[in-house]
Amino acid sequence: MLTRRKLLTSAGMAAISAPLIACTLAEPAEAANAVATPRQTAGPFYPDEFPADHDADLLQFMDMEAPARGEAVHVSGAVTDAAGEPVSGATIDLWQCDANGVYHHPGDREEGRDAAFQGFGRTETDAQGRYAFRTIRPVPYPGRTPHIHLRVWRDGTSVLTTQFYDADRADLNMADGLYRSMSAAERALVTVPFIENEGEPGTLMTQLDVRLA
Repeated sequence: MLTRRKLLTSAGMAAISAPLIACTLAEPAEAANAVATPRQTAGPFYPDEFPADHDADLLQFMDMEAPARGEAVHVSGAVTDAAGEPVSGATIDLWQCDANGVYHHPGDREEGRDAAFQGFGRTETDAQGRYAFRTIRPVPYPGRTPHIHLRVWRDGTSVLTTQFYDADRADLNMADGLYRSMSAAERALVTVPFIENEGEPGTLMTQLDVRLA
């Protein structure tokens, strides 16, 4: 018998896969203009241990009835190497705070935590170097502009940690010390639009492409 979680997972993975084509706004090598994605700190809230549920759908945690709060976003992207060739079989970690600005980490506060938000997800790139997640549009919290953390692993070794920023929050971005620490060219590579997802009304989509050094 299919459990509700299995049904949601099947539907969720179909929804995750669909935007891979729709969100391909530019070829990764062209978008990056042959410049490597800038490295950024992982921050203090990378998981000490992975949650029991750490798939690519951060909107549904375990068998909870309620979905995560926040604006749903379909994230897609591709990982390429320094020559612009797709990197298949890379492990991608994505993590961020919930809609209340709280990380699901013992180092952050528990008050206001959205128990329905997974907080951390992991997936692998396909033969074309592509990957996808479902998550929420990032929100600000004291001291930081909205951002999504991303880490890339190859053969069990972490090769890049970075952060992506919301292009619609220019005011908060330029007040953020980590954002300002990058050059204008680097900022352009990790500042992304969140646009309406015509394939699923009421949700957004964005593209987080990564080029390794």
